[in-house]
Amino acid sequence: MLIYTGIDIVENKRIEKAIKKFGNRFLNRIFTENEIKYCYGKAEYVSCFSARFAAKEAFIKAFYQAFQKNIPLKSIEIKGFAGKPAEILLHPPDENVKSNLNRVKYTLSISHEKNYSVAIAIIYFY
Repeated sequence: MLIYTGIDIVENKRIEKAIKKFGNRFLNRIFTENEIKYCYGKAEYVSCFSARFAAKEAFIKAFYQAFQKNIPLKSIEIKGFAGKPAEILLHPPDENVKSNLNRVKYTLSISHEKNYSVAIAIIYFY
């Protein structure tokens, strides 16, 4: 088994500024419709978006190590669940990557507080 990791940290104000400056243009370029609905349903929606951005960036880093390919941000969907850890749902555009996903397991841990959001992604390749 091979293990690949990625980690990312985001300053929440950076995401807040991008949302204020670019609005839906920014959100729709980075996040899926489900992620946008989920985060806007939260009182602290900025940290929700920031945590998802960090999670996507962390997963991209691990994914590149495993496949030597980049994956678009919108191909990675972070699913939130009340009282449970978030999960990754992939929509890979590359058929070769899709065929290899049955040999892969991935996990995610995200956290956020007032100023920062952080995420770590781990890919297990069998």
